Amino acid sequence: MRETLERADRASMQLLTGAGLALVSYLFVGVLLFTAVACLIVVGLGVLPETVLLLRRMARFKRRQVARCSGVEIPEAYAPLTGTLTARVRAALRDPGTWRDLRWLVAHFAYGLVFLYAMLALWVFGALVDGVWCGLLRRKAVVLPLIGRLAVLDAAWSRTLLMPAPQALRAAELAERVEELTATRADAVAAHGAELRRIERDLHDGAQARLVSLSMRVGLAKRAYDKDPDAARKLLDDAQLQAEEALTELRHVVRGIHPPILTDRGLVGAVRALAAGSGLDVTVRDDGVEAGSRAPAAVEAAAYFVVAEALTNAAKHSGAERASVDLARHRTGLRIVVRDEGRGGADEAGTGSGLLGMRRRVAALDGIMEVNSPAGGPTAVEVELPCVW
Repeated sequence: MRETLERADRASMQLLTGAGLALVSYLFVGVLLFTAVACLIVVGLGVLPETVLLLRRMARFKRRQVARCSGVEIPEAYAPLTGTLTARVRAALRDPGTWRDLRWLVAHFAYGLVFLYAMLALWVFGALVDGVWCGLLRRKAVVLPLIGRLAVLDAAWSRTLLMPAPQALRAAELAERVEELTATRADAVAAHGAELRRIERDLHDGAQARLVSLSMRVGLAKRAYDKDPDAARKLLDDAQLQAEEALTELRHVVRGIHPPILTDRGLVGAVRALAAGSGLDVTVRDDGVEAGSRAPAAVEAAAYFVVAEALTNAAKHSGAERASVDLARHRTGLRIVVRDEGRGGADEAGTGSGLLGMRRRVAALDGIMEVNSPAGGPTAVEVELPCVW
């Protein structure tokens, strides 16, 4: 009996909320009449978009309530109300979602109150019948469970009335995809600009400075060659050292653009080299990445830099001694998982973490990156990079 009462109580709360929303719908009729009159006199056209937005908020509240009760999400598909007043009014009137929400509003005002009255009657009747049938005779309740069915019916009707048309849903998904690609493109441009500035800085502060010093030493050696050969030889030795250091700097810059080791040894070999030089005890597991054709160069480079940054973060910030790198080949892409047994708490907003740069690099290839790093560890960075093998 207690379990039956608890279920009936939860269903009653849903129906009471729906009835309260039905009463709000009744009050909203006055808002609709005011909006209609305002639109007739033209001066009040600005009220229409705001009224439609209020209607959308009510429908969104009902969607969330249905999702909490049934576990099934109801997607939204609305045209954005932006631009000039004329454009907003035209979008509000032409949006099928506006008329769908109005249809739900009228219908819900009727069945929301009907379900409320039916629920009250079932509580009165169920308290008498199930109180004896279930409470005293220990039989299965027959009346109070009907309240739960009313709640299910309320959710089903609301879902049917609020579900967007397939065309509207596809249009909304397309608009969302366009926004996502716009943001991704902006991140890719920002990441590319940052990479160019880094290369310029490395060349200016490293190789260029050493080449200038090399030129000066060679010039001094030429002047001192006839008068002091020993000093000239010393200057040439220094110049040779400067040349070697400049070559080292240039190799470092080249590796930052596209690591040659990727071309020579492939992704798995390059990752094993990273693991060997990371200072951690790193286990590298390969699940078919080297089988058959290789991934595109851009995908291999993104995967390499993700692993390099993740291992660098683990060595610097996590306090871990061990880590693992899993590379897995899928039909539609490449999956990388980097785990460490450190203290966790990785924060993309933190300075020096490099996680934001990793996410931008992955997003530029339409990939997905997830970071799971609870306080106390462990930390796992999972990346999915789509590609055609």
